[in-house]
Order: sequence, then C-alpha cells, then structure tokens
Amino acid sequence: MSGTIARQLAAKHIELPNAAAPVANYTPVVIANDTAFVSGQVCSWNGEFKFIGRVGGDFSAEEGRQAARMAGLNIVAQLQNALGDLDRVKRVLRINVFVNSAESFTEQPKVANGASDLMVEVFGEAGRHTRSAVGVAQLPLGVAVEVDAMFQVD
Repeated sequence: MSGTIARQLAAKHIELPNAAAPVANYTPVVIANDTAFVSGQVCSWNGEFKFIGRVGGDFSAEEGRQAARMAGLNIVAQLQNALGDLDRVKRVLRINVFVNSAESFTEQPKVANGASDLMVEVFGEAGRHTRSAVGVAQLPLGVAVEVDAMFQVD
C-alpha cells in the first residue's frame, strides 16, 4: 500500500485483512468505466470466519456493528487489491448491508453503521454514501453480516 489513504490508515492504526479469494464462481471486484463493484464480503479475518450466528440472538446489535466493520475492512482490502492504490477512490457510492437477523431483531441500521462509519473513517467526506440495511434469514456459512459496495474510481 502506498499513498495518502494508506498513510491515514497507518496513522489511525486501521489494519486491513488479506483480500480473500472467492469461495464460488464470482469475481471479488469488477471495474466498469469509473465504477468499482465489490462483491459481498463477510465478517472474516484472514480466512477465519468470525461472528457465526444471528444478530439479536447470538450477538447484540453492538457485536453486529463490529461484524459489519470487519466486513467493511474486507471490502476495502478487496478494493486495495484490485486498484493497487486506495487514492484512486473518488467516492463511496453505495453499500448494502445484509444482517443475519433473529426473527424479532429490527436494529439493522445500527449494525450497518459499523460499515458506514468505517467508510467515512477511511475515505473522509468521500466515504459518505447511500445504503440499504436489510435483515435476512440466513447468510453464507452462517455469518452474521455481509456487505457489498460500489465506488467511483479513477
């Protein structure tokens, strides 16, 4: 990593995990024109799946927020891997946060803030984005959170 954002990450003690290889038939990042689409990333750290279970059951909303932040770190790691330099990011356009929710859990927006806050922390004002926060009955491998994203890049 090099560049202004890389120095900011280091100064803020934000470590990125290794960009995970796909676990199925998809591409982690597709760049079309000036838009980078990052496939859904889950709450894992260097290949070890974390936060296995449901938010509102196995995990609190705060723990779900931590899981969303971890998924967001994986998004940034995939982007770094694809672009080579995070300074190429002009703007975070949109993130979608999927929360493996217990039946009565309704605090998906609080969980999604883990990823949203991270994007602003990493990219500053360019990290402000549109978003969906959705509760789902199940996610791949039983993880608590999955996040996908779109970025404007040069």
